[in-house]
Amino acid sequence: MALPTLTEPAVVVGAHADDWRAAVRLAGAALVDIGAAKPGYSDEMIRMIEEHGPYVVIAPGLALAHARPGPEVLADGLSVVTLATPVPFGHPHNDPVSVVLALAITSIEGHLESIAELANVFNDASAIPAIAAAPDADAVIAIMEKDS
Repeated sequence: MALPTLTEPAVVVGAHADDWRAAVRLAGAALVDIGAAKPGYSDEMIRMIEEHGPYVVIAPGLALAHARPGPEVLADGLSVVTLATPVPFGHPHNDPVSVVLALAITSIEGHLESIAELANVFNDASAIPAIAAAPDADAVIAIMEKDS
């Protein structure tokens, strides 16, 4: 399984978020915009972080928000939000976060495979700062596709 295709409507550059919950909601709203999730999916992603801690902060400056497949997921989708001002998620080593990805996947198997695929994108240590500094959605998409 390949990653869901990242499209321009799913990328928000230079967003403002007061805290990590607002940042996750922005990424969730982008999934709603592309038809991948219902509005309640943002609440599910936030609930997972509240229950399990900031495990979604998978690298310095990068959070991968997601929740289990369920009724709030309509289709496989990926969104990327870059933050004008990074926000802390409470991770001891990887805060603050400047890039928030949100992943919605319809199947458990696809969910695990997509997370592994995303990890490969970010094996290149320069990818996170490059995405954080990207001037527009096209630049973000180019970086994500280059490394996938």
